[in-house]
Amino acid sequence: MSEKPAGADMPEETVGSQVSPMSQGPSMSDMSSMSSMSAVWQSSPPGSIYDYIRVASFALGPDGRIAQWSERAAELLGLTASQAIGKDPVEAFVPPEYQETGQRAVADILDGREWTGLVPYRNPRTPSGHGIAEVYVMPAQDEHGKRAALCIAVDVSALRGLETDLASSQAVFGQSPLGFFLFGTDLRILRVNERFAKVFGRPTEEYRGTTPHDLLPRGEADRLAAALRQVLDSGQSLTDMPIVGQAPGSPDRRRWSVSLYRLHSGSGRPIGVAGLATDVTGRRRAEQEAAGVRRNLALLNEAGARIGTSLDLETTARELLDVAVPQFCDLASVDLYQGLLSGDETPPGLADGSAELRRVAFASAVSDGPVAFGDICRVNTVEDPKPIQVGEVHRYPFNSLCAHALRTAQVRVVPGRDGSEALEFGAMLQSTLVVPMVARDTVVGLAQFSRTKGSEPFGERDRALAVELAARAAVSIDNARLYRREHERALILQRSLLPPGDPEAAGLDIACRYLPGNAATEVGGDWFDVIELPGHRTALVVGDVMGRGLRAAVAMGELRTAVRTLALLDLEPAEVLSALDEIARGLGTPGGSHAGARPGSRALGRDGKAADDSSDLTEVYLATCVYAVYDPVTRRCTFANAGHPPPVLVERGEDALLMEVPPGLPLGVGGEPFEEIEVELPDGALLALYTDGLVESRDHTLDEGLQALRAALDTRDGADGGNAAAGSLEDVCDHVLSTLDTHHGEDDIALLMARVQGLSADSVGDWHLPSAPQSVGRARELAREQLESWGLDDLVDTTELLVSELVTNALRYGEGEIRLRLLLDRTLVCEVWDGGLVQPRRRRARDTDEGGRGLQLVGLLSAGWGSRRTPLGKTVWFELALPDGQASGPDSVEALLSLW
Repeated sequence: MSEKPAGADMPEETVGSQVSPMSQGPSMSDMSSMSSMSAVWQSSPPGSIYDYIRVASFALGPDGRIAQWSERAAELLGLTASQAIGKDPVEAFVPPEYQETGQRAVADILDGREWTGLVPYRNPRTPSGHGIAEVYVMPAQDEHGKRAALCIAVDVSALRGLETDLASSQAVFGQSPLGFFLFGTDLRILRVNERFAKVFGRPTEEYRGTTPHDLLPRGEADRLAAALRQVLDSGQSLTDMPIVGQAPGSPDRRRWSVSLYRLHSGSGRPIGVAGLATDVTGRRRAEQEAAGVRRNLALLNEAGARIGTSLDLETTARELLDVAVPQFCDLASVDLYQGLLSGDETPPGLADGSAELRRVAFASAVSDGPVAFGDICRVNTVEDPKPIQVGEVHRYPFNSLCAHALRTAQVRVVPGRDGSEALEFGAMLQSTLVVPMVARDTVVGLAQFSRTKGSEPFGERDRALAVELAARAAVSIDNARLYRREHERALILQRSLLPPGDPEAAGLDIACRYLPGNAATEVGGDWFDVIELPGHRTALVVGDVMGRGLRAAVAMGELRTAVRTLALLDLEPAEVLSALDEIARGLGTPGGSHAGARPGSRALGRDGKAADDSSDLTEVYLATCVYAVYDPVTRRCTFANAGHPPPVLVERGEDALLMEVPPGLPLGVGGEPFEEIEVELPDGALLALYTDGLVESRDHTLDEGLQALRAALDTRDGADGGNAAAGSLEDVCDHVLSTLDTHHGEDDIALLMARVQGLSADSVGDWHLPSAPQSVGRARELAREQLESWGLDDLVDTTELLVSELVTNALRYGEGEIRLRLLLDRTLVCEVWDGGLVQPRRRRARDTDEGGRGLQLVGLLSAGWGSRRTPLGKTVWFELALPDGQASGPDSVEALLSLW
């Protein structure tokens, strides 16, 4: 069958017009039409639906027999052309049980009627041995004009499978919640589903023939077109390709994730590119939010680790900025109230935000020096645009945003200033967060965080993060402020509890050291004291309250006060410790009561629990103490110990020895009496009293520490080549502290060292007088002679008068022999002994009384007077200050007249 050339059936005029010499050449439309026609007639492999179903054809002649048989018919029906041509089609491939029906159908076809129906046929390739074909019969005529038929047959099973596949594909394509699209090989859309059409706001049919450039911005469209071409050419799928654009009618930028894959026909020929588009804008926003949250959490974690490592205010402010810049902002500053920095509790103007502030820290990732970023709120910024320097004191005006933030404790946002001037860095800022620093409902300062233009603007999460950062720093700053205040108070307390300066004592050289174990508060429970007693005697005390810190220091202060009070009563050392033990036991119970408690037990509260709350051991007031009284006249020292390490005695030219003082129980335990021991101390001997922090630590035992202390005192050479007893007392203290391990920080250390220098015999006058009236005159004579020998003529009259009063009282109210003693050291002391036990009592005599004014006169003319019990009676004494040549003492005549 020959083919006609194109245009052969066209009218002559039409054909001739295409080649007329008058033509100027084909138009653009003609060229496009010619190109399309050329493409249509190009040879190409079968495709489309015929790749999925095999269509067979054959023809019937006028006699109803097969006249033509195609190769597809042979494949479908299993008969070759030689087996089929000339045969009755019904007999040829229809099963016998269906042949009668088939014969009637063929007869109808040959009568000139079209027929379509299902025809069973023999098919040995199937398990049942037969199949069903859908046959379409079209009436035809042969070359002689006789009736014939052209038949087309399709296997029903293939057709039904195709219908099922199409229905499934339509369901997936139409009902998918994802945007589904199909591009042809020319990269134009062939089909989209409703979900895809809804995103871009057009009807589904309007997308046919559109390109990526009709839907997306140029840059994104070029990327998508290139990806389509790559998938079409290579056949490799592409997943999760990000595409950014705007949906029609929406100003918001959207983000899609696109996956592409190539489609093939049944013969394997590429027929286009299919794709799925998922709107991931929300997911992307959630990812960004999650990333922001993770970043903020990391920043807060870093802030927790880095802010507050120091109790210094400026250091804490710098730590805040080290965390914030550049991770959170581009530049930042911290202002603190000047009053808080100077230690004021309530700085003036704090309530209205106009108080003075000092800039304590500044940090920037975009400039080398301070800039006027949040300082637009500062007073006189217009007249004085210079930025605030670190350390500068300034104010914010009442109506400024910064002052408002300070007043209300609310975050304020300062927008960036517009302008192209390069002189002010503030014009480059996008915005500033002004954040008050609040701790314990108190505003302590102001933090400012700024971002430059081009950075992401501050959001609500950023504001919350800024508040959290400022709050953490504020708490640390307030803690530092409170620490400084408490530290100052603790130092005042500590200084008030320890002896001021270098203590002085008659017949003793004193040197002392105190090292707190707690470097943070510099206070503890160790103490020492030097107490002057009547008769130029001196009490040396060293004690240690168990526990640390301020509570131990307060307990120590109570015990130290009690010791001084008991010492002034001139009790024996053992009696002092017994009374002090009672006081210590009362400190740990409610109201100080401990009546009825068993020795060593804790008092119980009303609820039956330990009154000291056994869960808090700092409430149990236990202490150790050593108490010694030295008499420079007799060179004898009496010791009593309450669980304290023993004193160390170093005599000139001898080894250091631990004194065998009975240890006793600690104060507060109770139940056992204290013993005392009296030791004679030669002149030049060195006595060391200390607390256990000097000789005991976790690195060595107490015995090792005591041995090290003895060794330090033994090997310290003095100026004369002797041992420690001959060296400078201050040098001895320094040597002991430097030799021993005194930097362990585990306990306080107190060290009291005394070198014995007793009163010489020339400084003592001691006489015994009989209990007779003549002893009064004799006492006056002895006193005058002794004072004249000492060169104290200015004190003779007063001393005679007071000695006369005391001896007279001893004769009138005392018993037995009278003893008179005068002692000269830094003051003049007169003592009168008698055997009576009745203590003198000062009273105010009435105008009509003839007596009762003696002790009043003693009190008026002396620097101090008193009495104390002795084993054999009592002693009454008075003390006179030595004349210094500048002021005279009280006038005895005026004192006598003042009594009336």
